[in-house]
Amino acid sequence: MDSTRLLADVGGTNARFAWQAAAGAPLQDVRTLPCAGHDSLEAAMRAYLAETAHPVPALAAVGIANPVTGDRVQMTNHHWSFSIEALRQALGFERLRVINDFTALALALPQLSAHELRQVGGGPAQPGAPIGLVGAGTGLGVSGLLPVGSRWLPLAGEGGHVSLAAETPLEAEVVAVLRERYGRVSAERALSGPGLRALHHALGRVQGQRETPEDAPEAAAIVEAAQSGGDTRCTQVLDLFCGWLGAVAGDLALTLGARGGVFIGGGIVPRLGAAFERSPFRARFEAKGRFASYLREIPVQLIVSTTSPALRGAAEALEMPDGA
Repeated sequence: MDSTRLLADVGGTNARFAWQAAAGAPLQDVRTLPCAGHDSLEAAMRAYLAETAHPVPALAAVGIANPVTGDRVQMTNHHWSFSIEALRQALGFERLRVINDFTALALALPQLSAHELRQVGGGPAQPGAPIGLVGAGTGLGVSGLLPVGSRWLPLAGEGGHVSLAAETPLEAEVVAVLRERYGRVSAERALSGPGLRALHHALGRVQGQRETPEDAPEAAAIVEAAQSGGDTRCTQVLDLFCGWLGAVAGDLALTLGARGGVFIGGGIVPRLGAAFERSPFRARFEAKGRFASYLREIPVQLIVSTTSPALRGAAEALEMPDGA
C-alpha cells in the first residue's frame, strides 16, 4: 500500500512543506513558501510538488494556524480559505488530515532531541506530567499534551485569544491604548509579530508621541534595534513582550499543571538569543503569588530546531484516527 505523504506546517506568513516516503521515514525536500506568493493552499501544494518533482502522494497532513472545527477552514491571519474534502479531491489524496498548527507542534514535542531545545530556568521535567506549549509568530499559538495511559493527547484550543492581563502600571496604560484601537485586547494582540508593532505604537502613545499605528517599525526591525541597544523604546517593547509572554506561559503551566515543562515555539523568541534569557520572561513566569514556588520548579524549553518540528507532528497525526 502506498504510504507516501505530503506534510505541511502553514502559518500566517509562510507555509513549510516536506515529503515523507513512509511512516517513520526521514523528512525530505523541506521547503518554505511564502503564503503571499500563492492564491491558495492548493496552489502552494502544487507549487511544492512541481518544485520537488514529486508525484501526488497517497496521504497528506496539514497543521494550519487557525481553528479546525469542521470541513471549512478560514485562516485567522491570512486570506486562505478552503474545504478539506474539496482540497483532498482536487489534489487526489486518498486521505488528508488537517489540524491546528500548534496541535501538530505539540505532537512533535516527545520527538525533540536535546540539541533542539534550550532550557530557560526551572528544574527537571516530571515524567508523565502534562506539558504546555506556547509560541509567538504571525499569531500566538497555544497547545499542550496530556498523558492518557501510554500515549499523549494533544490539545486543540485557541489559548492565544485569552484576555491580556495588565500587572504593572505601564502595562495598564499600554492595554488602555490597545483597547482604544481594538476594543477587546487578546494576548495575541501583543504577543505576535503584528503585536510587536502594536506595542511599539502603544508605548509611544503612552510616552506622548503623536504617531499612527502604520508608523511603527516592522517586527524584525524592532527586535534588531532592541538587541543592538540603540533604541530605548524598542528595548522597552521587547521587555513588555517577554514579560507578558512569561505571564501567559505561567498561566498555562498553572492551568494544565504542566510539571512536564512548558515549551516555547514560534518564530520570534528563538531569534532573540541571549536577550530572551536576560529578559523579564522567567521572573514573570514564576510571579504567581502563592504558587511561585510551584512554578519555580517547572522547566521552560525553548525550541531551537532548524527544521519545523510541526512537520513531524503532522506526520504523527496521520497515525491517529480522524477525530482523535
